[in-house]
Amino acid sequence: MLRDFVTMVQENHMQVYGIVVIQNGEKVAEHHFVLEERRNLYSATKSITSTAVGMAIEEGYFRLEDSILPYLEKELVGEVSQEQLDHLSKITVERLLTMSILDYPFERLTCDHWLKHILSIPLPNIDRRKFHYNNFTSYLAGVIVENTTGMPMLDFLKPRLFDPLHIPQVTCAYSPEGHFYGSTGMMLTVNELSRIGQLYLQMGSYEGKELISEQWVRKATAKQIENREGGYGYYFWRQEHNSYRASGKWGQICAVLPDKNAVITILSNLEEEKLSDMMHQGVWDTIVPKLS
Repeated sequence: MLRDFVTMVQENHMQVYGIVVIQNGEKVAEHHFVLEERRNLYSATKSITSTAVGMAIEEGYFRLEDSILPYLEKELVGEVSQEQLDHLSKITVERLLTMSILDYPFERLTCDHWLKHILSIPLPNIDRRKFHYNNFTSYLAGVIVENTTGMPMLDFLKPRLFDPLHIPQVTCAYSPEGHFYGSTGMMLTVNELSRIGQLYLQMGSYEGKELISEQWVRKATAKQIENREGGYGYYFWRQEHNSYRASGKWGQICAVLPDKNAVITILSNLEEEKLSDMMHQGVWDTIVPKLS
């Protein structure tokens, strides 16, 4: 199944680490170009943040339509104008999950207090609901989970997600304040990430146990907002063939294909966009057609 894909990777000198294909609940193909080890998922981390948000909502800690302000008020440092408070009050959890805040830039923070900086960003376009990719919204979503549950993110997820998926001692990145980054920095192997995809393919159940509701899975992976690709859910990208994916820069992919009852997971380091695009296309051209 993977012969043509492996040949493409080798002939084009792509730095792909490994690929796992699961279909009908069974691993049907696997290839490692280097020794399997945990790698940075980059923005595929966001899909795990989405999972945590869904779990917290289902446990009653907050609601999708809630304003974020009550859950972050203690993080506001110094004087904040009434106008800024009014604008922040219009940001709901749903707006974070759909990245529909135009005023949050896509940038790397270098300051010592990320929350103070993010919450002070002027929001003149707050009433315009339009997709605008950034890392700030998923960071805020993770902080809300931590603030409402009273637990660090990994402590919250360990018994609910990682232990049932047999993923031990997860590591991730943190902000200077000590909050889970939420946007990037989680470290997993390609096989561990594939179990996240299998959980979603199985509508929130794994080994006969419901970890997250089918209703949340459907919402999180459906098109909730339009973008230049196939649409966007709650930190999941819609794509062709009625499928969706968790996605990180430089070729981190966990693609869920319900129509094929399959999950395709790849970890890579493809900094050149043309190579990343070639790898994505190679999945559709050389692997998907072989999934009967």
